[in-house]
Formats: sequence, structure tokens, C-alpha cells
Amino acid sequence: MSSTNTMDRQPSTSSDRGWGILALILSTIGFGASATLVMERLAIYADAGHRTSCDINAWLSCGTVMRTPQAELFGFPNPFIGIVAYAVVIALALAVLAGARFANWYWWLIWVGILAGSVFTLWLWWQTTFEINTLCLYCMIVWCAQTILLVHTTARNARAGMFGARMINAGHSTAWAWLIAIGLLVIAFGIIAIRFSTVIFV
Repeated sequence: MSSTNTMDRQPSTSSDRGWGILALILSTIGFGASATLVMERLAIYADAGHRTSCDINAWLSCGTVMRTPQAELFGFPNPFIGIVAYAVVIALALAVLAGARFANWYWWLIWVGILAGSVFTLWLWWQTTFEINTLCLYCMIVWCAQTILLVHTTARNARAGMFGARMINAGHSTAWAWLIAIGLLVIAFGIIAIRFSTVIFV
């Protein structure tokens, strides 16, 4: 009886498939941006004067951000975390698309991991915006991918009843997830626009 109830609380296969497609796209984008940042950081290690591919101007420069202590919070370049984390989500998304079904406790672990990554991303956003005063193009790509991934994974788990009452209408929950994700990104980049208005709008 308990196993039946557990399956009843799972969202439909088509709903999970939609999450899998989106998660695969977002994680691939995040993985690519993280890998590019790692390659650029290794180039800086080899040549301290290396100009990165996104050193566009004084306030939009990955190289400047990479040379700060915040870029190596745990003693190694932060993008290494992104490479590993996004590889895990890519593997999960492929498994879901192949028809795999996971227990709720596993989805809890995935959600907590994505949430932790989002908190870390939020911290990096704050540091670049208000402390370093320089933006990183590839980092901003990761911010976008991570925000959308968190909101849609939260919506997926809400459809499974993991936060209380189960959300029945997958279409409505997906629409709301997009609305919330876009709203959060508008707020984040709106703050950036205001913060850097003196150099952007000149």
C-alpha cells in the first residue's frame, strides 16, 4: 500500500520528461560556461597577463573577477564546482529522459544540491555587483541557468507533493515557474543596471 501511495504522488512521466529536457539544456549551458571559465583561469595561471575572451571593458571583465579571492572561495577556481554539479544534473536529466523513476528522497537530495548551488550563485552575484564592481559574462550565463533550474526543479517537486499538497495541473505549475524565474532574473539584472548605470548609460 505504501509503495502504491508513493507512486501516486509522483508526477506524470510526461511532466518529468519536460523537466528532463529543460534540465538537460540548462545544465549543458551551465557546464559549458563553467568549463570555459576553467580554461580561461588555467590560461591566466600560465600567463598572468592573459586577456580572457570576455574581457570587454572595465566593468565587464571575467579576467578581473577571476583574479579576486572570491573566485577561489575554497582554494580552487569556483567553476570546478559548476563542472561537477552540472555533470550530475546532466546525468540525472538523461536518466529521466530514458524513463528512470526516482524516489522522493533522491529528488530531495537533488533539490537541496541545486538550492545550495543557487545560494552560492547568489553570493557570487552579490560579490561581483557590490564588492568587486566588475561583471563576468560567463558567470551571468550561469546565474540565469541556475535560477531557472532551481525554480523548475522546485515546481517539479511541488507537483510530486513534496512540499505539501500536490499540484495537479502541470501546465499551470510550469507557467508559474517560468514567470517566477523570469521575475527573479529581471530583479537581479535590474539591480545590476542601477548599480552600473553610471558606466552603462553613458
